[in-house]
Amino acid sequence: MVDVGAKPDLRRTAVAEGRLSCAPRTIKLLRAQALPKGDVLTVAKIAGIQAAKATSTLIPLCHPLALSHVDVEFSVKKDGIIIRATAALTGKTGVEMEALTAVTVAALTLYDMCKAVDKQMTIGGIRVVEKIKK
Repeated sequence: MVDVGAKPDLRRTAVAEGRLSCAPRTIKLLRAQALPKGDVLTVAKIAGIQAAKATSTLIPLCHPLALSHVDVEFSVKKDGIIIRATAALTGKTGVEMEALTAVTVAALTLYDMCKAVDKQMTIGGIRVVEKIKK
């Protein structure tokens, strides 16, 4: 791992986004909470938060971090879902890997929970959109 011991403790925040593209019919079922696996957005939110907290066990050489905040939000569009995750802490290293992991696992969870009705879904555009340190 990289030695970050000499770096100052700062408030660090990262925001990441990604997208699950799917059929409009899938979105209609999601809005009606009529998908076979239930309330997919709530489950995907919890999965994303858990993933952010477990990032150092998933990504080799990634520092284990004491996150002070993680949130996962969804913007449901007619042909997909925008996933946005925010991770924050006060510490010596950034939290972009945690935000990216949250988005990725939330997207995978959405995919898993919708795949029974939509075999053509895609996940993409996962990226860091904001990084703040104060």
